[in-house]
Amino acid sequence: MAADLTTGTTAPGAQAAPPAKDGRHLGLARLHLRRFLRNRLAVLGVVIFVALVLFSAFGGLFTPYAYSDADFAALTQPPGSAHWFGTNQGGNDIYASAVHGLQRSLVIAVSVSVLTVVVAAVVGSSAAYFGGRTEKATLALIHFLLVVPSFLILALVSHRLAGDWRVLIVVLTVFGWMSTARVIWSVSTSLRERDFVTAAEFMGVRPLRVILRHIIPNLGSLLIVNLTLGVVATVLSETALSFLGFGVQTPDVSLGTMLADGAGAITSAPWLFAFPAGLVVLLTVSMTFVGDGLRDALDPTSVTGAAGGRR
Repeated sequence: MAADLTTGTTAPGAQAAPPAKDGRHLGLARLHLRRFLRNRLAVLGVVIFVALVLFSAFGGLFTPYAYSDADFAALTQPPGSAHWFGTNQGGNDIYASAVHGLQRSLVIAVSVSVLTVVVAAVVGSSAAYFGGRTEKATLALIHFLLVVPSFLILALVSHRLAGDWRVLIVVLTVFGWMSTARVIWSVSTSLRERDFVTAAEFMGVRPLRVILRHIIPNLGSLLIVNLTLGVVATVLSETALSFLGFGVQTPDVSLGTMLADGAGAITSAPWLFAFPAGLVVLLTVSMTFVGDGLRDALDPTSVTGAAGGRR
């Protein structure tokens, strides 16, 4: 931009430079990242979660055994040089089973968390935007599903379909989106009155486009936090179902099935229960730390967020 350096005014005939559209968003992103990094527990949670993901992805490269291999010469063998985490009653290597079980639990947890947040975002924001009978009918459906004994239905459906982990993802999603959708609806009722929504309607933008391009993006921080904490809830649900025999079933393996196998021998062979239990604790604690850190970083009224913003 041509400008008079002494006065700071734009020279005649020169065009003013367009404002930097992404500057504000980049500044907010850096501010949120700085607030998040100031939370040591949140950073620790990220490190633990990344380590667990790497372990589930590449841990199998460090053992010659597969989770389904049976070493009949080493039944219920304690941890040693041949089997680092020991073996179970069938001679299966616990280390290989832990790698596969963590991988399966992560796939289920992340998939269900993403799907439930997507469904909840669309349903909750749509109910708030359309209002009227649509809003009343959607809320009635949500409240009805919230009082349904979902755990019993989950157990019956999963057991009847032979514990297929893909079916488990669908069932957990169907009965897991209602609470998040109600929160999103509550927040979206204020967004539908904002000027940018009114302007989009005035310009003839279709309702679905208004919801997807103007309402849901403004729920980003809420969706991110619910996505993170949803992983914790799904891990616990999947582990509980598999522990009771209604989730993932043999010959497949998850952390829940490993806990169920080790619960009966917790005194005689504690390693059968200890290693999968440790992975479950690490996974849930790490995601809880990350979720709390994201909530503090994205909420300017929080103590941690305010502290991060001042520095």
